[in-house]
Amino acid sequence: MQLPLRKTAASETISPSPEVDVEAVVARLREEVSKAGTIAAADGDPLRATRLAARGQAERFWLVSAERPLDRRPGLKGAVLHPVKVGLRKLMRFYVEPLAAEQRAFNDGALKLADALSEELDRAVAGREADTRLIRELEERLLRAERRGPTSAPVTVAPQPAAAAVPDYFAFESRMRGSTEDVRRRQKPYVDDFRDAEPVLDVGCGRGEFLALLREAAIEARGVDADADMVAYARGEGHDVEQADALAYLERLEDGSLGGVFAAQLVEHLPPPALLRLLQLAAAKLRAGGLLVAETINPLSPLALRHYFADLTHAQPLVPETLALLARHAGFRETEIRFANQPAIPEGVEPEVAAILFAPLDYALVAHT
Repeated sequence: MQLPLRKTAASETISPSPEVDVEAVVARLREEVSKAGTIAAADGDPLRATRLAARGQAERFWLVSAERPLDRRPGLKGAVLHPVKVGLRKLMRFYVEPLAAEQRAFNDGALKLADALSEELDRAVAGREADTRLIRELEERLLRAERRGPTSAPVTVAPQPAAAAVPDYFAFESRMRGSTEDVRRRQKPYVDDFRDAEPVLDVGCGRGEFLALLREAAIEARGVDADADMVAYARGEGHDVEQADALAYLERLEDGSLGGVFAAQLVEHLPPPALLRLLQLAAAKLRAGGLLVAETINPLSPLALRHYFADLTHAQPLVPETLALLARHAGFRETEIRFANQPAIPEGVEPEVAAILFAPLDYALVAHT
């Protein structure tokens, strides 16, 4: 097993990180996962982090007892007082220990009550967040229904059989990828790459999140998507989008007519022949020095793989070396791999463990013609 690939310079070959002692790492996973899970659950929630810290402190001090160690002070005074303290504690044990037992019982009950209240609060917060996500999804689906209108266009023009595997792909994508605001936040770092790469084609543009970011940056762009609902939604946002199969659309364009091509979470949906053809067409339609950015799920991340296998329309996961190698075979002169969307790494987790459990969720191939 290898760690995630290191970021490479534009003209460098991708090289894997050094091998790690897997057996040694796995031996620590049980301890680390338990600790990391508790802390990660509180990440980004100051109130929950405070509750967990207070709970840990209370647990450390709940065991009230008359049998705690007696420190012996240095010097003659300490030598005289220590046996006196030992004798007094034995004489007072019959009186103090019942009180300590009652205090322990009270502490135990208070901790259990605090745990119950904390769990109830967590459920309430989770429920509120779920309701908020549901409201956003319903709003997007309502907009989709309003913008769809009467149309004879096919639901999808994608040639892959998997494209029709989900009855309502728009609703499915809204749940799996998140709201338009979430997608825009994740895609915003790519905007600067395209400032000198006009015009830009967003292949598989979906609801038009990246097109909106490019419009805000005054970068000329248009989109293409195979799904009719996605196209209707993006057009409703005022974007120039066409419903078409990506390969067929690119084949119609003049060679060298594009400055940039963007493809987010698309390449993992394509079987190998279609993927290679997409890269070849992108290289041909880009002018000299043109830019391709293709973001996809990072299969080196266990967290990301969960999302990968949740989508029935995915064809295969793509490790960074594979996608970069295909791009060079397709005609791209320079390739670079950038990892993106790094999950929070809890404090105290060993670097070797963090590199496996908390690897970046996505990566982007950045290629130049």
